[in-house]
Amino acid sequence: MPSLKLAVLAVTALVACGVAPASALTMKECGETYRTAKESGTLNGMDWAAFRKEKCATSAAESVSADKVETAPQPKKETSAALAPTVAPAGVTFPTTLAAEFETEKPAKARMKTCLQGYHGNKEAGTLNGLRWIQKGGGYYSLCNARLKAES
Repeated sequence: MPSLKLAVLAVTALVACGVAPASALTMKECGETYRTAKESGTLNGMDWAAFRKEKCATSAAESVSADKVETAPQPKKETSAALAPTVAPAGVTFPTTLAAEFETEKPAKARMKTCLQGYHGNKEAGTLNGLRWIQKGGGYYSLCNARLKAES
């Protein structure tokens, strides 16, 4: 049993030594070294990332994760007008004021509950015309909430 513990300890020590070079500084030590170099004017125009790579001897995995990787902006997908309305379809009605029963609630919650009542009323009447409670580009809640906020 003692030999098993010794073997585990040896493997742990080898793994720990392999993670970072012996000369690597901790981020705190590296930061202090950077501040000292900055105050003494010996950076020679080097920024933090370059200083850290050159002077702190971080491992390859740390430097890759810490560096910002620039990527090309992804083009936005086109959405159909039916899925992303910016205005309400014809026939949809919205409440104009907060419901009296929700006046004791916080303003955001009162608007949400008032809009939910209006949504259920439109749903029962069949006047939603494809508008959902929440959907990309603005659903019933988004449109109703914006109108109620404007009224306040």
